[in-house]
Amino acid sequence: MTDSDINTMKNLFLLLIGSFILLLPITCYPQLPPPKNGNTYVIAHRGAHEGIPENSLPAYQKAIDLGCDFIEIDIRTTRDKQFVSVHNSSINAYVDGKSGNVKDMRLAELKALDIGKKISREWQNTRIPTFEEILKLCQNKIGIYLDLKDAAPEALLPLIRKYNMEENIVWFIWGDDDENISKVRQNCPNCFLMPDPGKESNLNAVLAKYQPKVVASGMKNCSLSFCKTVHEQEAIVFVDESKNNLEDLKLEWTKMIEWGIDGIQTDKPKALISFLKNLN
Repeated sequence: MTDSDINTMKNLFLLLIGSFILLLPITCYPQLPPPKNGNTYVIAHRGAHEGIPENSLPAYQKAIDLGCDFIEIDIRTTRDKQFVSVHNSSINAYVDGKSGNVKDMRLAELKALDIGKKISREWQNTRIPTFEEILKLCQNKIGIYLDLKDAAPEALLPLIRKYNMEENIVWFIWGDDDENISKVRQNCPNCFLMPDPGKESNLNAVLAKYQPKVVASGMKNCSLSFCKTVHEQEAIVFVDESKNNLEDLKLEWTKMIEWGIDGIQTDKPKALISFLKNLN
């Protein structure tokens, strides 16, 4: 065999290897977009609802206008299998002279309720939003922190896919809710599971079992060591604040930043954004 024959065989071999590599499937790992306000995600709890009906389209639009990274929504299922964002299991707190559980009411009954009148005249005729209305509003504008109150994950996914929001939603599910966590994982591999382990003593087990990219917690269960453990697993931490007074919140936000918390769920998103900008 001549040198020319050997070189020809080498070139053929390299060509075959290159063709094989090109035919291999490419695995794309979804990533959340970077925070808009420095290094910390701002999550508007029930939307930016200071003076605005909570869990309403105006509250969600305000969060978009402020430049928040996520809105937190609470999803429940109506009697006729429609999906709405209502925090409480009943509508009693939102309207005067009306009562009833969301799961026992049809969408048309819920849409007939004015959830703005009790807040102020400015927000009269504000209605309970459907999940689809929220997706339509948020698409390409803001992420969704989805608190699964009373809904089957697999039933929500067709709507999520319709608006191409699979990689823009983090799913808050309690860490011991194996059924719903499994449903999300099986039906949407690209979705971001965000289990909350509760007490820190449960954290390692949840991390080992689900390998989530995002972990949820509240300040009563979070700590510097909690955050360190999560970060060691190349995941990030979203935490609910626990204070109400703005001065107390600023102290708590400072502690959260020192601990390395990656996202803060807040009832005062405007103030938090200002705080983060001044910090940066």
